[in-house]
Amino acid sequence: MTHRLTLRLLPGLIGLAFAGSASASGFQLQNQNAAGTSVAYAGAAAVAEDASTIYFNPAGMTYLPMGHSISLGATAIQRSVRFSNTGTSPMPVLTAAGAPTGLFHPVGSNGGNGGGTSVVPAFYYSYAITPALRAGVGVSVTYGSETEYKDNFAGRFSGKYTSIHQINLNPSIAYKVNDLLSVGFGVNFAKSEIEFRQHTPISLAGPEAKLKGDDTAWGWNVGVMLQPTEQTRVGLTYRSKIKFDLEGNLQIPAFGRNNDIEASLETPDNFSLAVSHKLNDRWELLADATWTGWSSVGALIPVFADTKGRATAPLRYNFEDTWRFGLGVKHQLNDAWNLRAGVAYDESPVPDSKHRTMTVPDSDRTWLAFGARWKVNQNASLDFGYARIFFKDADTARTVTNTTEAVTLQTVRGKFKTHANLYSVQLNYNF
Repeated sequence: MTHRLTLRLLPGLIGLAFAGSASASGFQLQNQNAAGTSVAYAGAAAVAEDASTIYFNPAGMTYLPMGHSISLGATAIQRSVRFSNTGTSPMPVLTAAGAPTGLFHPVGSNGGNGGGTSVVPAFYYSYAITPALRAGVGVSVTYGSETEYKDNFAGRFSGKYTSIHQINLNPSIAYKVNDLLSVGFGVNFAKSEIEFRQHTPISLAGPEAKLKGDDTAWGWNVGVMLQPTEQTRVGLTYRSKIKFDLEGNLQIPAFGRNNDIEASLETPDNFSLAVSHKLNDRWELLADATWTGWSSVGALIPVFADTKGRATAPLRYNFEDTWRFGLGVKHQLNDAWNLRAGVAYDESPVPDSKHRTMTVPDSDRTWLAFGARWKVNQNASLDFGYARIFFKDADTARTVTNTTEAVTLQTVRGKFKTHANLYSVQLNYNF
């Protein structure tokens, strides 16, 4: 009974894979290069100004100089996540068999700042095999976040600590059909590593449970670049879903538990349409619209690795598809400096307060960004970017249920206030 009962909270444990990131909606990281930060990633699929186009639109490699092109960047993400309790019900103390004892755990505190500071690196390399044929590879963190609250957090039975690191290796190829059309294709090999900690209501001590899991999986992406006029460039790109069959274990040291579990996680696909238009030699406008198929994330169903039977009730997200819209501008100040700025609006996939978890305090967000590119010499340039992301204040009314979902043990009620600062730098080199 204890084996089954301690695993009934596993949906929350797997939920770390959806830890809210600081950039794109849901749990996706927008920060696949540093150059894009300065324009809020507006028009990313049409820019093709350095090797990072491998991620946003591989067809853009055909617009890079002959020879070798390298981009190496990093973004420091400073995120603040503040919870304010507005009536969380106390969690009952349970026996090992799952029966209420008549006692209750203290509700607890607001948990402090659940955010923090992390660094997201990215590396891209492209080589011109011929003037029309290009090959390259990108290495970046496509999903990654960390959320941690204090031990007495009011939502500690729903989620206290999350960490996800997903590295993506993206070999790509591009071909310039003619002056109007270029096409590109990439393969994605991704490795996901996750860890989550939360408390279990069994006994007065309410001991901590820890889950670790990992898997590797494959996906693909394709891009098209159109140049209808010398001043206008249009990019279209699609990135496929990637399904992970996570394998790991749940550890509850206080109970001497170390159980193998499995669960499936499917990251969403997305499609982007982007435009770059040069008004003259000094001014360039950027715009994009990006759709993400978050509705693929409905519920997670953890199972025992040995019996394949359901380990717990599903964790229901019921995510909805989202749109992102960006506008940017570049100004060539002189031969050395190109100044940039941008704004963006990004929808959240979380449909309502009852589906807003402690690990995904996600909400609609607005970007304000600016920065510059400095041309160091004929072969090298440096990008600098800053962005402030404003999240809409959001409510949560998240329930914690028993295994059959027939009994609600606790409802976590509160408000989240979230914002983020992004600081980016990138080196580009051609030889």
